[in-house]
Amino acid sequence: METNPKAFYDAEVLHVWTLGVAPYTDEKFKTNFRHNSFFVGNNSRQAVNQGLADYTPIFLSNVPQLFRRGLVPVNVALIQTSLPDIHGYMSIGISVDIVKAAVENASLVIAQVNANMPKVHGMDLFIFRISILSSPIMSPCWNMKPLLRMKRPKKSGNMFPISFKTGYHSGRVWSLPNAILDSFKSKKHLGVHTELLTDGVMELMKQGVIDNSRKTRNRGKSVATFCMGHQGTYEFIHDNPGVEFRTIDYTNNPLIIAEQENMTPLTVPWRSI
Repeated sequence: METNPKAFYDAEVLHVWTLGVAPYTDEKFKTNFRHNSFFVGNNSRQAVNQGLADYTPIFLSNVPQLFRRGLVPVNVALIQTSLPDIHGYMSIGISVDIVKAAVENASLVIAQVNANMPKVHGMDLFIFRISILSSPIMSPCWNMKPLLRMKRPKKSGNMFPISFKTGYHSGRVWSLPNAILDSFKSKKHLGVHTELLTDGVMELMKQGVIDNSRKTRNRGKSVATFCMGHQGTYEFIHDNPGVEFRTIDYTNNPLIIAEQENMTPLTVPWRSI
């Protein structure tokens, strides 16, 4: 970009949440890019506060409709996919959320085929054959870099002991650190319907604490719309029939959530490496 500053001009970059570096929010690129976020992350917050980037306040479950109705046009969708399987099919892996709607409504799709991207199950995963990559609307490229990973907050002071005690004595807690999911080890037959699938959820599934056997919807499946975690979590969800990814207008739909019996809302704070 710096060697060819006129390659892009007045391009809007749409994200749900920005991970890693975000050079397109730098003031020196203000004539090239304008960042528009549906969820303000650490790497874009300063730019939004300074007026160098935009934030569109909206329920995340409503974002796919912006694309489908053409209220927010998508000219180019930049996505990552898994490697093709023996039948030539690829999946969009750990980020289904708004990606499926973007792909379906974009004029051009540029797919990074990444060997590190797990193949995740789910009817909304938009699995497509590698043969369509030669079509006019699809352009492939190869990227073998490791996926971005998350890490748990470090213990500091008495935060964790208090949080663990709170998590142990109460199931109706709105906000808990990822680490205190350990306090659910003694539970049985838990089910998961979430926006974000984390390392803590993966560990409870491996231990049999989460088996989703008593869910009203998607029984037997841990349902999420995207995943951020350690490499072990990505390996765990790869081709795992016990995990199902759906679009964000399904996972975050309050009517669908309300149909689940005995559901306790739980949010987990996290941050990127």
